[in-house]
Amino acid sequence: MTGFLHGEAGDRRSPHLWPEALLAVLAETGKRAGNMGMTPDGLFGKLKNHGIKREWKTAFVSTFVIGLLIHMPVMLSDIPNHDGLASMCFDQNMITSGRWFLMVACGFSSFYTIPWMIGLLGLFFLSLASAVLVDFLEIRRTWAVILAGGLLVSFPALASTFAYVFTLDGYMLALLLAVLAAWFTKKYRRGFLPGAVCLAFSMGTYQAYLPFAMILSVYGILMLAAGPEGIGEKLQKAARYLYMGAGGAGLYYVILRVLLWIQGKELASYQGINDMASGVAGGSLPAAVRGMYRDFLAFSLKGNVVFRDVPSAAAYLLLLCAVLGAGFYRIRSRKEWKWTSLFAIMFVLAIFPMITNVILLISPDVTYHLLMRYQWVLIPIGLSAFAGRDREGAGGSAWTEWAAFAAALVLVFHYAVTDNIAYSNLEKRYEKTYAYCVRLLDRIEQTEGYYPGIPIAMIGYVSDVQYPGTDITLPVTSNMIGLNGDSLLYTGDNYREFIRHYLGATLNIQPAEAMAEMYYSEEYRAMDSFPGEDSIRIIDGIMYIKTENLSQ
Repeated sequence: MTGFLHGEAGDRRSPHLWPEALLAVLAETGKRAGNMGMTPDGLFGKLKNHGIKREWKTAFVSTFVIGLLIHMPVMLSDIPNHDGLASMCFDQNMITSGRWFLMVACGFSSFYTIPWMIGLLGLFFLSLASAVLVDFLEIRRTWAVILAGGLLVSFPALASTFAYVFTLDGYMLALLLAVLAAWFTKKYRRGFLPGAVCLAFSMGTYQAYLPFAMILSVYGILMLAAGPEGIGEKLQKAARYLYMGAGGAGLYYVILRVLLWIQGKELASYQGINDMASGVAGGSLPAAVRGMYRDFLAFSLKGNVVFRDVPSAAAYLLLLCAVLGAGFYRIRSRKEWKWTSLFAIMFVLAIFPMITNVILLISPDVTYHLLMRYQWVLIPIGLSAFAGRDREGAGGSAWTEWAAFAAALVLVFHYAVTDNIAYSNLEKRYEKTYAYCVRLLDRIEQTEGYYPGIPIAMIGYVSDVQYPGTDITLPVTSNMIGLNGDSLLYTGDNYREFIRHYLGATLNIQPAEAMAEMYYSEEYRAMDSFPGEDSIRIIDGIMYIKTENLSQ
């Protein structure tokens, strides 16, 4: 077996290569099924004997089980965040945001928000991605396989995605497709063709997983650099990743433009998606690149996600030591590996922040929140994979494996704790919002002049003077979008949907423009914030409700 940073896949003639084996099994199944000779048990037996490697099964099962253990609290609850209030039943037609495949990707679980079913599907897709990832990185050690899956399923970006559970299954399918894009490209001579298709459909579901495929491609090139092939063959194989990326991005954009034309729509300005074709949108490329490096360092070192306390920081330090130790043994035992690999690693380290933050180059106005930073998990996964590779023919030391094992285990536990602290706060946000809306609805219905259907104009923010902040999890969740804060209410629409779905009442809350004239008036500014006595007034047939702190 080759180790991480060593060579391409095994012999393509091997009977254990999954796609060929699957096609052979399906062909045989077609023949025997016609003669009533193949049963479901027979089919599963054939699949078992034709190339499902132990590492794949270990990766799939461990990822799924660890995922259930960490995320079951939110899967067994119906706890929305502010966006989820408007997505209780949503067809996910987000083509104006460039997500032309999201409707299909989320359609497997229906368009209703059903956390348990969506969570199971999401973990299923993520477990498949884990198996493919382990095969791509050629991880063979059982502990490394299990902890790679554990890191993938525990990283806080997934917890933030669970906060937006109505898109979770679609997003995890997009992640699987991004991993498959790199896997196909590595495994087959013309694998960049199906890889490009996978990448296009991944971006058509959620563009933020493009860096995931790019980092895996860089890992694949590093593995080529450490392999025995000649420089010409290495360059040819490395070029496949460029073909896959260019082809996937081009196919994504062509399909997007065709579907926009068919539906008669234009790209929205949300997150700068309408400027994605213009790169830095006329700005300075050097400035954009500097911003990418600054953002990478700021999030990695001070983002309070990658690590946030002494044990997690120590785990990263220990993991780095393990990698350096493994590299030393590998260089000592294989001198031909030294120069090409070291130069490749130095080059990758130089460009890695740009690859990780490529979204900032495509859409410079994007608000880069945690859902879009899942690719950071490939850093500890890649390091632990390298430290825990097979030592045959490469030198090595047991201490590097023990160090990597301990570091990865600490990180999985650290991330699992972080996720559940965030879920605890999400539940408290819901409870506080429920209590607030019960009081508000009662006051609305008791206000003189109220009648069902009366037009209501209100702002979404909850006064932090009348209701001071009580989120005690901010030291942990400050950058975990969708999981921090005290309330689910930011707009009038949030009030309407929460009261409708959780209190069973329908309020005729007007669009924001209905507030425009009254909002800047002295009369409105002089009103109390809810639950003040003068926080609700009926003026010219419209009920005005003031919840925020705005005053004279």
